[in-house]
Amino acid sequence: MAEETAIFAGGCFWCMVKPFDTYPGIKQVISGYTGGHVANPTYEQVVSHTTGHTEAVEIVFDPEVVSYPDLVNIYWQQTDPTDAMGQFQDRGDNYRPVIYYNSDAQKEAAEASKQALADSGRFKEPIVTTIEPAQPFYPAEDYHQDFYKKDPLRFAMEERGGREQFLKQHWEDQ
Repeated sequence: MAEETAIFAGGCFWCMVKPFDTYPGIKQVISGYTGGHVANPTYEQVVSHTTGHTEAVEIVFDPEVVSYPDLVNIYWQQTDPTDAMGQFQDRGDNYRPVIYYNSDAQKEAAEASKQALADSGRFKEPIVTTIEPAQPFYPAEDYHQDFYKKDPLRFAMEERGGREQFLKQHWEDQ
């Protein structure tokens, strides 16, 4: 079977790479931008909040090893699905949580997973992560790729910006 792609936005893309990067069946995790109206945006353009893009990761995976629903479940465990305008210390529309789907099957899986999460009672607030059709994905600049490996100290500081504590509080049993 051919490789597939999944696109997830969940705050700073630096923090979205590591959880997927070492998972079996993951071929590549690319930091980038999607969902906006400017072709080939730069980081500076995206953080200016004028392009409509979100920071996201594009995951290339082998569906015979890891399923798309599995990836969605990993995604939920990296984000605050109750915060529509950012994630943890990262604030603004470019950090909003979004699952971008590439097919009807991905859309259905994401919607079912979102409903199951809402029904679980794990969160007191409503699940506000949006599920939207994939749009062109633009890889971020090279210095953003695999950031957790390139600058582990700065990455650790980013993780401690509220994300690590929140995830432990809400997902420790997983």
